[in-house]
Amino acid sequence: MARKASLSGFPEWLPAERVVEQHVLDTLRRTFELHGFANIETRAVETRAQLLRKGEIDKEVYGLSRLAAEDEKNDPNALALHFDLTVPFARYVVENAGHLAFPFRRYQMQKVWRGERPQDGRFREFTQADIDVVGEGTLPFSYDVELALTIADALSALPIGDFRLRVNNRKLAEGFYRGLGLEDPDAVLRAIDKLEKIGDDAVAKILMEEVGATREQADAALALAKIRTMDTSFVEQVRALGVQHELLDTGLDELAQVIAAASRRAPGKVMADLSIARGLDYYTGTVYETVLVGHESLGSICSGGRYESLASKGKKTYPGVGLSIGVTRLVSRILAEETVTAARSVPSVVYVTLANEDSWHEAQDVAAALRARGIACEVASSAEKFGKQIKYADRRGIPFVWFTHADGSHEVKDIRSGEQLAADPASWAPPAQDLHNTVG
Repeated sequence: MARKASLSGFPEWLPAERVVEQHVLDTLRRTFELHGFANIETRAVETRAQLLRKGEIDKEVYGLSRLAAEDEKNDPNALALHFDLTVPFARYVVENAGHLAFPFRRYQMQKVWRGERPQDGRFREFTQADIDVVGEGTLPFSYDVELALTIADALSALPIGDFRLRVNNRKLAEGFYRGLGLEDPDAVLRAIDKLEKIGDDAVAKILMEEVGATREQADAALALAKIRTMDTSFVEQVRALGVQHELLDTGLDELAQVIAAASRRAPGKVMADLSIARGLDYYTGTVYETVLVGHESLGSICSGGRYESLASKGKKTYPGVGLSIGVTRLVSRILAEETVTAARSVPSVVYVTLANEDSWHEAQDVAAALRARGIACEVASSAEKFGKQIKYADRRGIPFVWFTHADGSHEVKDIRSGEQLAADPASWAPPAQDLHNTVG
């Protein structure tokens, strides 16, 4: 983007850029609903205790307080802006369980706030689009497969080029590490999660110095993380490393189910990548990350995973699986690459001119007839010379200008081509590509 936000990390789109964002949101909404997901919206704030109970994200949370309020830093009931949509969704499920039919499928598209250092693709205020399926007590593993296919379908419908949905399974990783004799699999996962940022040698050093791994154990953990396949051949590659553990067997089977289904229904889009760990602690099985091919440095544009106890009440648990798309990150890249642009920066298709100051009501009648048939239009505010009215429409990006003559006849001009034809407000329609403000 050529324009720079006045407050770093808080993007504001121009009208034409907003059209692109709306196209992305509408496409995702349509795809999610085709897959049977219902829409919800949760409040923007949660208690700090709710937000901080899972994962190491305390430095990223924006606290919320009145300017005149006393310091509430240590109050667990103090409010903070949500940093993602998963934690608020877990709270929503628990509070509304009696009104929901399980497994409950939802999609949610809202802004979130995260105190990160702004950089390419990373913002402090941004929009996410989430889908989750949550069960009551249990949730069949088939939903892990279904969500991967839903996201592949949704991303394929967007103008973002090629992408890879990279999938791993924490049971596979944890079973492998335990089979190696490493008894703190979470610490190993946190180290492996840094692999793309700091490289093999630095991760190996962390594993040996901070996790207590031997050189052989560190090498084996790194060898596992190097395995990437577009089919189920990763199973044989893992077996060839010679590690055995019951949890490893379960993880291999689950990941194979996801990749086998994806190879059939979304060929070339979903990959088994055994380096994927995901930083948040609540993931327990399948984990997903998605990158744009050729723009891997942008980071993940869509991520998520399986969680068994993020949502719970007493002895009752609500296991789920979900994915979150970074809409603002996607839109910023689309705008920067100009892969698509808005057909125009305003919704108006027609600009109805005024022949004189007394013709305003007549012009409004024309506009009403057009709007009744779904044609967006606006009426001139004053009867300037037709040349000035046409120039104004051109500056606004409105493609058609409407004229009403003294004898009651009408003409419409396509100011892009200069073609001017007789028209009837009750029947005229623009070409299909001009009817809606599309992107291309």
